[in-house]
Amino acid sequence: MATDMHPHAKSLTTTARELVAPRKGILAADESTSTIKRRFDSIGVENTEANRRDYREMLFRAKGAADFISGVILYDETIKQKAADGTPLVQLLTSQGVMPGIKMDAGAKPLPFAPGETITEGLDGLRERLAEYAKFGARFTKWRAVIAIGDNIPSWYCIETNAHALARYAALSQEAGLVPIVEPEVLMDGDHGIDRCAEVTEMTLGEVFNQLRLQRVLLEGMLLKPNMVISAIKAPNRATPELVAERTIAVFSRTVPSAVPGIVFLSGGQGDDEATTNLQAINAQAKQAQAPWQLSYSYGRGLQAAPLKAWGGKSANVSAAQAAYLHRARLTSAAREGKYDPSMEKQAAAAG
Repeated sequence: MATDMHPHAKSLTTTARELVAPRKGILAADESTSTIKRRFDSIGVENTEANRRDYREMLFRAKGAADFISGVILYDETIKQKAADGTPLVQLLTSQGVMPGIKMDAGAKPLPFAPGETITEGLDGLRERLAEYAKFGARFTKWRAVIAIGDNIPSWYCIETNAHALARYAALSQEAGLVPIVEPEVLMDGDHGIDRCAEVTEMTLGEVFNQLRLQRVLLEGMLLKPNMVISAIKAPNRATPELVAERTIAVFSRTVPSAVPGIVFLSGGQGDDEATTNLQAINAQAKQAQAPWQLSYSYGRGLQAAPLKAWGGKSANVSAAQAAYLHRARLTSAAREGKYDPSMEKQAAAAG
């Protein structure tokens, strides 16, 4: 769609570029109540509204985070929530120059007549919900589609229906003046190799951008949040960071238009160090290939695992947990700039 035909073109393109400004990336803090329960269970913390507030308030109050974090994706509860002192959590972010965003999808549900595959729901009433979240201060949105790899899957039916839903969401988000983050995640569950991941990722991204064009989405005013092209968790002889980078850039060069201002990778099932090392390798490869997009991050677990463990639900641990969060953000930012080295992890451990 031509930029001059879109009523929100200027604000959308400006916001999208700000979200992938140099050194910066996005914190995904949009875990559903059931997902954050699993995180809290791992540290023995009860999944209450107060504990969820305290945990997220702790992250949002971390001084200096805005040096590395441009935006935070929030959950419905969080965007409406107030801190312990009555300050809206959204205000904690905006006062530091961090943009609030919101998860818009209603989760992945079984896809009819497609065993083992899902379709993301949430299109009903989406226009009205977008208007509501804009009033709460949201500047951008996110919608996740899930593509699983397994025996005889994914089907084209699954890829096409999810791509269509992603584009419907993106168009409605831009209509509301909010930058859509389009997230087609090819899962790394299973034992498939990197070649299979590359094949499925290329098919998926190709159809996603086909649907985005058909539904008149302004590419300059959106961001892509994809998986890296990577071996599955249980794959034998998992690919090196260098091979992950090579395959990722190759697939994206064939499928992602240069008009898209940025790609914000998800960390998926990767550990902290793996997600950081792979992001570093991808950025190094991108510089050699003169890739046209900003290659940044939108990490949930990759930024939160360390502070969650350090916090443990105890107010006495807030400072230590904030330090762990800032450290992960600093290292991820370094990787996004191609300046990360694994020795930084050891240096931090020694300092700690």
